[in-house]
Amino acid sequence: MIEIRDLCKSFGEITAVDGVSFEVGDGHVTGLLGPNGAGKTTTLRILYGLIQPDAGTASIDGIDIVSDPLGAQRRIGVLPDTLGLYSRLTAREHIRYFGQLHDMDDDALEASSQALIDLLDMRAIADRRTEGFSHGERMKVCLARALVHRPSNILLDEPTNGLDVMSTRTVREMINTLKRENKAVLFSSHVMHEVSTLCDRIVVISNGGVVAQGTPDEIRRKTGKDDLEEAFVTLTERRSA
Repeated sequence: MIEIRDLCKSFGEITAVDGVSFEVGDGHVTGLLGPNGAGKTTTLRILYGLIQPDAGTASIDGIDIVSDPLGAQRRIGVLPDTLGLYSRLTAREHIRYFGQLHDMDDDALEASSQALIDLLDMRAIADRRTEGFSHGERMKVCLARALVHRPSNILLDEPTNGLDVMSTRTVREMINTLKRENKAVLFSSHVMHEVSTLCDRIVVISNGGVVAQGTPDEIRRKTGKDDLEEAFVTLTERRSA
């Protein structure tokens, strides 16, 4: 479970996150929505342990991310907003390296690596160096290395951004698989159809604050809009005003 309570973060005079609170339960997929600059990535980076909040709390399975960052990080798999890869390593070597960072034994690491290579349809690229990989191929490697240690909580920052149709389909199927495995999944996206199809709950952030949260149907009813995109626009415009 992922829990955030009254989270705040400023950079100089700019307030990036202003009293954000929500939770992601096990076996649930939660979408984090908001326009560019709304505070989504800052919120995710606090959960990763990359930056510390000015106020409020963030915890992973009850472990506070500030007081015990390593304990919390052991329980999360992260796809960040940047896809840094070592160009001279193969896809399989990337996955194994991240598994070794999590102290996985060789047998468990081999089994998990191969399962992810199969799940993400990476067999043709598994033993190629990542230099020259397409965006979709790079995304698959980053997803695999985020999941190799079988974390109970998954944080994905726009996981289908820039992917082709088949790669997008693979990622969506993977998210549904994680849900069936009782994982807590939090992901940001700008694709409303994707959010409506995949998410049990939605958290809408605008100007650093939560303007609405609930199921897709609850979000639509709150705004009186039948279309989720129209509901999203209405909510963010209200906050801006």
